[in-house]
Amino acid sequence: MDELLTEFLTETAESLSTLDVELVRLEQNPDDPKLIDNIFRLVHTIKGTCGFLGLPRLAAVAHSSENVLGKIRDGAMTATPVAVTLILASLDRIKDLLAALEQTEAEPAGDDNELIDKLDAMAAGELVEAPVAAVPDEPEDFDATLGRSLKPGEVSLEELERVFQETSAGDDEEPAATPAPVAAAEPEATPEPAKPVAAAPAPKPAEVKPATAAKPEGGGESSVANQSIRVSVEQLENLMTMVSELVLTRNQLMQMVRGRADSEFKVPLQRLSHVTTELQEGVMKTRMQPIGNAWAKLPRIIRDLSHDLSKKIELQMLGADTELDRQVLELIKDPLTHMVRNSADHGLETPAERTEAGKAETGKVVLNAYHEGGHIIIEIKDDGRGLDVDRIRAKVLEKGLASEADLQSMSDQKIQQFIFAPGFSTAAEVTAVSGRGVGMDVVRTNIEKIGGTVELKSVVGRGSTFTIKIPLTLAIVSALVVECAGERFAIPQISVIELVRAASGSEQKIETINGTPVLRLRNRLLPLVYLDQSLQLREADTEPPAEVYVVVTQVGAYTFGIVVDKVFDTEEIVVKPVAPLLRDIAMFSGNTILGDGSVIMILDPNGIAASTSGATMHEDEGAELARQGESRGEESVAMLLFRAGGGEPKAVPLSLVARLEDIPVEAVEFANERYVTQYRGKLMPLVSMDHGMQIREEGRQPVLVFADGEHTLGLLVEEIVDIVDQPLNVELAAERPGFIGSAVIAGKATDVIDVGHYVAQNFDTWFGEGKGSADGDSASKRVLLVDDSPFFRNMLTPLLRVAGYDVTVAEAPDEALRLREDGADFDVIISDIEMPGMSGFEFATEVRREGAWQDVPMVALSSHTETQDFARGREAGFTDYVGKMDRDALLQALSQTLSMMGDAA
Repeated sequence: MDELLTEFLTETAESLSTLDVELVRLEQNPDDPKLIDNIFRLVHTIKGTCGFLGLPRLAAVAHSSENVLGKIRDGAMTATPVAVTLILASLDRIKDLLAALEQTEAEPAGDDNELIDKLDAMAAGELVEAPVAAVPDEPEDFDATLGRSLKPGEVSLEELERVFQETSAGDDEEPAATPAPVAAAEPEATPEPAKPVAAAPAPKPAEVKPATAAKPEGGGESSVANQSIRVSVEQLENLMTMVSELVLTRNQLMQMVRGRADSEFKVPLQRLSHVTTELQEGVMKTRMQPIGNAWAKLPRIIRDLSHDLSKKIELQMLGADTELDRQVLELIKDPLTHMVRNSADHGLETPAERTEAGKAETGKVVLNAYHEGGHIIIEIKDDGRGLDVDRIRAKVLEKGLASEADLQSMSDQKIQQFIFAPGFSTAAEVTAVSGRGVGMDVVRTNIEKIGGTVELKSVVGRGSTFTIKIPLTLAIVSALVVECAGERFAIPQISVIELVRAASGSEQKIETINGTPVLRLRNRLLPLVYLDQSLQLREADTEPPAEVYVVVTQVGAYTFGIVVDKVFDTEEIVVKPVAPLLRDIAMFSGNTILGDGSVIMILDPNGIAASTSGATMHEDEGAELARQGESRGEESVAMLLFRAGGGEPKAVPLSLVARLEDIPVEAVEFANERYVTQYRGKLMPLVSMDHGMQIREEGRQPVLVFADGEHTLGLLVEEIVDIVDQPLNVELAAERPGFIGSAVIAGKATDVIDVGHYVAQNFDTWFGEGKGSADGDSASKRVLLVDDSPFFRNMLTPLLRVAGYDVTVAEAPDEALRLREDGADFDVIISDIEMPGMSGFEFATEVRREGAWQDVPMVALSSHTETQDFARGREAGFTDYVGKMDRDALLQALSQTLSMMGDAA
């Protein structure tokens, strides 16, 4: 295909995608002049390019659409739903013509007189006075040849003369059919017009990007165009393949050097490893695209559904600039579209039903995307009727998916999960939108194929929330290498929660309940899968090893353990597709080449989970715990015991520890007056509890890794002792910085360390400036802590409990507001400010607006502590505002706030 035509098709398709979104916005904001100008210029560019390339049908449709938009821009008519519908119809016609043009490289025969007549009639019928779009000195008139806005006096006479000569056959004032023959004849007559032809598509980046970002028009469009180039997907895929091979070679070289005590290649290989990691991250970034690209069609879909279903629907899209791998993006487009359509059709009520239920007539569908660790979290939420458990139960019985006895023992949330069963639908009738029972099972299957999960929460009368968790990329992943029956396998680390060593003489031992092997782990029964039995690697009568390792894995809401013989290190692996011979084995998701050159299979936790009776095991677990009559007066806390800076044991909440690492001492470096190591492509500070503690001279150095998002910090220790699970009762408050206090743990007096102290002292940029440790006293007051960071919640909760507070945590403002609706009562609320979805300011405003918490004091936490931040916090409704890492200030603020509230009472 001619290069110019290919460029035209690509750019026009992007412009049309933007126009779909912008026109829906225009219908909602008909008086927005910037929006109207953007839409007009995009259609104008499409029309001008079509005329110049000799495409009369496309130019005629675009010209008539431009006429209608011109009247809207000039104020002669408004953007009514009828007008927007007609313009959208013209865009659909242009898409059809472009599709045919791409197939045949020629514009298809036919006419569009009926559509054009409607457009012209609308323009003529609404026109009150002569159009002003053609006035030469219009300040914001867009010149397609120059590719920017042209203002009076802005350019020289020579430039104006040149523009006049090059655009003498221009199409601004002519009917659409007029320029087509001239433009079609010019390329064949002489080669000179090739210059303006090549320049014609240039304005596109300046047009589409402001429309997508909805930013004010500015003078920097040409620089934006010059700073970006278009690269084919095939070239990016080839580059990614080569980087993958480089990663494999790097792994092989590192494996060769690792076995030698001293090698002259060690330093250059470390540098090679660092450069390879940076190159890998750089190439991955070129594959990253904003998730908003997958959402581009949703406003149009919601708009059409609103008309078809006679419902009022508002679509909110949050986090559209969140980036993920292009390959993942393509795979989730269809599932997302289906789920949004379901929310609009099944979830939202009609205006009459909503009014009767005391709701606003307009229903909301909210999409929210954000990063969390190595995943993308996508939420699809509606405020509709929710899932009717009784109807689902009746349908389950009708289809024979479960018995009445089974359903009686299930919770409502578990019954709601049946909507993911194949062929399941509670719709009363089949519509053009949904109701055929095909969809949600495919959605879950497609998302699980890429290592993702789907979770559902629904409350009758309040709406439903689907939470999708997917990996950032599928090309290169971090994996845990294990061995079973002499064979090695890789398990993607995004599915691994923790590792447990189980032996007959240890505290963790494998038991059997009703013939099913389980591991009793922290008062929970964990179902187990023996990998050798699932893959038939050992004979049935072969005795398993006396000591095994359990890889605790989570798939959606289902947690289970995979029993293996040995556990090796984690490694960055390149995912290769499964060979056709093994494609039917659901337990494998691919294969890879290790550093020593051996080829191993990558296990698929989703496939392994599917081979177990996960649902039954959940019920057995609940029944077993119920028989035990477990009723703990105090909440148990998993504590990691270790030794560092002395012989006495020390402890830290296990939930704060991201990983336990044994780092080769040669990988420890000294920079900026501190010890650091290269960890997952970044420099990780290494700190010690005792300044006199020295790095080991040889071998490997144990390190506790604390992580939150992109931030990591390593704490040097001498020995990992054990993991115990018991209530944390700090009996003696600490006077030394870096410690919360002392408690009896595993029968010994143990110092509990304050992780926040080391974070604040050695990594000030983590949460902001901080200082010291906290102490304080208080009566037993009920505190609600709202923060989206698991690390910060886990760090602050023990500190507050030691200070005497009864702490309840919420991961998001929405969860906190549900506690309010359920009647929960608190003496004070602590809320983070920077949270996805609803910020702390918005949360405070909502709390103060209505409900039972209107008078509850609120303390804000933020890394931004300027004067204007304090003022904004108090304006939103916060009682006090403290720095996120200033724990002394937090405890003091709580004490003063509660004291003032007591005096006021």
